[in-house]
Amino acid sequence: MRSLSNRVLWLAGLLLAAGCAAPGLAPGSPEATEPDTLRVVTTVSPITNLVYNIAGDRAAIVGIVPEGVNSHTYEPAPSDVRQLADADLIFINGLKLEEPVLRLAEANAGEQSEIVLLGDQTITPEAYVYDFSFPLEAGSPNPHLWPNPFYALRYAEIVRDKLSERDPQHAEYYAANYALVAERIEALDGAIRATVESIPPENRKLLTYHDSWAYFAPVYGMTVVGAIQPSDFAEPSARELAALIDQLKAEQVPAIFGSEVFPSTVLEQIARETGASYVDDLRDDDLPGQPGDDLHSYFGLMAANLRTMAAALGGDPTILDTFDTRNIPGTDSRVEQSQ
Repeated sequence: MRSLSNRVLWLAGLLLAAGCAAPGLAPGSPEATEPDTLRVVTTVSPITNLVYNIAGDRAAIVGIVPEGVNSHTYEPAPSDVRQLADADLIFINGLKLEEPVLRLAEANAGEQSEIVLLGDQTITPEAYVYDFSFPLEAGSPNPHLWPNPFYALRYAEIVRDKLSERDPQHAEYYAANYALVAERIEALDGAIRATVESIPPENRKLLTYHDSWAYFAPVYGMTVVGAIQPSDFAEPSARELAALIDQLKAEQVPAIFGSEVFPSTVLEQIARETGASYVDDLRDDDLPGQPGDDLHSYFGLMAANLRTMAAALGGDPTILDTFDTRNIPGTDSRVEQSQ
């Protein structure tokens, strides 16, 4: 089923390049009928969505890592080889997040293809964060940069520049979309700050199963007190579990957050033994809703997560209700993440 979905998405992109306009294009945006439409491949859904918010209908975009799977270990499908070979631009997070996809891209990218490692162009090694799930001795820094909105904006800037290099005729279009993304990121930053401020200071602590918030927490006055999943993606040992329970009791953490990608009964055990509430719907990179929904965007992902945090930690989740989570150019399921 996954391979079939990928083929359908790619064929949709080819049809668009051949002159078949798809429904759902934003009003006033150029029709995607030119034969030189860019072919773009991405990996995880937040990156796919950020690329779409810059490219709009000027590119046929395929995200090859399905939503709700472990992007660290996802093995690409055989059908992905053709997508990578035909792509003009391949946007990958980097920082060792999607190593199987990167290896496949390096082995199969066409002569016209360019692999762009977004994370590697966003922060320097001095800014790398190492933690329980990503220890220094393993040599892989925490790669989850996009929960920091300013790093996400840097991703968008890189995308804008690469698209403009390949398609200078529409550089102004990409620049205009980027300006709107930057404006939305500024609004998101304000909404996040207001939401975090509504949480009692003593509750501004994050204990998650998989640490996706290492680059977010310091910016907004929150503290990541731990991550439950070890670096090998196994369950924590009995000793590690006991240490976490002692830490949570000492710090009086009010809630622990699970992940839609990494279900674990360990969290329920920790919650029972510490008295913390267990919240299992924090999202690492699974966009809320369905393609075409107002919430199915990077902006919706961030808003949904902040609402979840605020509700569990004693803050006001309604602050984000007025934040606009819609995509910038419009919504079109053909460029959304593969299922």
